[in-house]
Amino acid sequence: MTARVLTTRAAAVAGGALLALSPLTAQAAQVTPPTQNAPSTHTFQTPRPTQTAPVIAAKGASLVDGATGTSLFGKEADTVRPIASTAKIMAASVVLDTKGVDLDRKVPVKQEYRDFVTQHGSSTADLQTGDKLTVRQLLYAALLPSGADAAYALADTFGTGSTNDERTASFIAQMNRKAGELGLSHTKFDSFDGAGTDASTPNELVELARHAMQNDTFRTVVKTKQYKGEAPAANGRTRYYTWNNTNQLLGSYDGVIGIKTGTTTPAGDCLVFAATRGDKTLYGTVLNSKDRYGDAAKLLDHGFGTTKAKTMKLRALPANAQRD
Repeated sequence: MTARVLTTRAAAVAGGALLALSPLTAQAAQVTPPTQNAPSTHTFQTPRPTQTAPVIAAKGASLVDGATGTSLFGKEADTVRPIASTAKIMAASVVLDTKGVDLDRKVPVKQEYRDFVTQHGSSTADLQTGDKLTVRQLLYAALLPSGADAAYALADTFGTGSTNDERTASFIAQMNRKAGELGLSHTKFDSFDGAGTDASTPNELVELARHAMQNDTFRTVVKTKQYKGEAPAANGRTRYYTWNNTNQLLGSYDGVIGIKTGTTTPAGDCLVFAATRGDKTLYGTVLNSKDRYGDAAKLLDHGFGTTKAKTMKLRALPANAQRD
C-alpha cells in the first residue's frame, strides 16, 4: 500500500491558529493478533498522526497497539538486524508452545551448559553442575539474567536426537519453524540464545512478543524483577538461586510489563518491551541503540500521550547482577 502523507488543517482552532500534524513514517500494517494455536498474519498500516514523532537513538524501532497491531511508530522497522539475546523470546515460546509441556519437570544441569558460557563469554544464570531445576525455573533463568546456560538446558531438553549437538540443532530448527508459523518471514535463528547471527526486524520482533505474551507463564516471568528459588543440589543439599531481571525499564517506567534485553557487539543494545496503562497495551522494539531505555520511554510516551521519559530514573541492578 502506498503511504499517504496526511496534513490536517484545523480551521476552528482558538485564536485562528493553524495546527499542522506531522506525518509519521509509513509502515505497512493491520495486524491480526496471533493465538497460540494459530499462525499470525500481519501487515502494517500507517496510523493517522496525532503528535510529533519522537527522535530516538536506535537504528531500528517499532511501536504498535497491542490490541489491534496498528503501527504507532517505525524507524527502519522492516530492516533486518541482529537481535542478540532477544532471541530467547522465541526459545521460551517454543518450550511453552510444546503440547502438554510439564513446567515442573526436573532437568539435571550438565557441565556442558557451564562450559558453553565460558567458551562464548555469555551472560549466565550460574547453574551448578548436577543441580536439578524445573523447566519453569529454567525459563526464569533464561529470561531474567539472560542465562545462556539455562537456554542451553532448555534446548537440550526440548530438542530431539542422541547427542547434545543434535538436540540443540533440532531445537533451533523448531525456533525457525515457529517463526514460519507466525508469518515472520525475515526472522532467522542459528542459535538457542542469540549468540549467533540470529536476526529479525523491529516489526517482526514485536509480533513475536505479542505472541509470547499470550502465554500466562511467559507474562509472569518477564514482569518479574527478581526471582528467588531453590533446587536439589548434586551433593544432596539444597541450592538457592537469585536472578535479577536485566530489563531496567521494568520498575522504572510506569506500566511496563516486560520483556527482554539483548546485547552483542554486532547487535548493539536491544530491547523488546511492553507496557499497559488502563485498557491500553503497547508493544515495542528498539535495535542497536545507544540509549535503549530512553528510546523505549520516548516511544511509550508517544503511544500513551504522556511525558514521563524526561524524568524517568532507571531501576538500579545489584552489583553482582548480570548485564545484557
